[in-house]
Amino acid sequence: MQLTFLGTGGGAPSLQRNVTAIALTLSKRGDTWLFDCGEATQHQYMRSALKPGKLEKIFITHLHGDHIFGLPGLLTSRSMAGISEPMTIYGPKGIRQFIETALSLSGSYTSYPLEIIEIEAGLVLDDGEVRVTAWPMNHVIECYGYRIEQHDKAGFLDAARLKAEGVPRGPWYQDLKAGKRIQLEDGREINGADYLGPATKGKVLAIFGDTAPTDVALQLAANADVMVHETTLEAALQEKANGRGHSTTIQAAEVAKQSGAKRMIATHFSSRYLSKDREKLLAECQSVFAATELAHDFAVFEV
Repeated sequence: MQLTFLGTGGGAPSLQRNVTAIALTLSKRGDTWLFDCGEATQHQYMRSALKPGKLEKIFITHLHGDHIFGLPGLLTSRSMAGISEPMTIYGPKGIRQFIETALSLSGSYTSYPLEIIEIEAGLVLDDGEVRVTAWPMNHVIECYGYRIEQHDKAGFLDAARLKAEGVPRGPWYQDLKAGKRIQLEDGREINGADYLGPATKGKVLAIFGDTAPTDVALQLAANADVMVHETTLEAALQEKANGRGHSTTIQAAEVAKQSGAKRMIATHFSSRYLSKDREKLLAECQSVFAATELAHDFAVFEV
């Protein structure tokens, strides 16, 4: 999997950062899922290496403008580009009304199948390869974080051993690869699980919505390979950050440390911070959790 940060600002865009949008590319499939869609996200998309036709799903954390104002433009431009692939949008209650009202009042439409699913905490989807769950955040309006878990991949089938034991090739190999039992014409029963190598553990990614500290965070990010967390303000502004439903650098890093996450990527920086402030923000995070990186617009991270 690969993360591309299309916007890393919180609240309002600045000359150095656009507002929040994070693209997750599922490497093997090539599909892209977008997490939040702040204003001008489609402009950022065009400046990136991402392909609009591969955008399959959009997950919205909450309905603040810096996370959703880019949706109407992106959805209608997708139609104008002639993209016919279906799109599914997941988000809190109200996301349907926002999208349908914006399209209706502007005389706009989508020429492709558009499904809007209003979520609650719990399982959002499981397509057999990836499982997504939503976790309630501590923000000033309903807000979620998403935990994305790849299913473990079965080990390779030992075809050489099967051949040596006189098991002929055939369509039943697919069942053996799935760990199922088959019966050969000679009456032998073969258990595929006995011929599989060790399974490869799937990756786990936690993408937080806006949030002040919450106990739920430790479950959302538990043992994640990568945790993406907002760090709206520096440590000295903790009271201000928490009062508005946000976290500081130190507080985000504490979540990474206590949850057992392997890496943390910090994003959603207040527009008060300029490029020269990045070193200070990073140093504060790393003073608690060394494996921290700061995102910037168009940064790409392998998961």
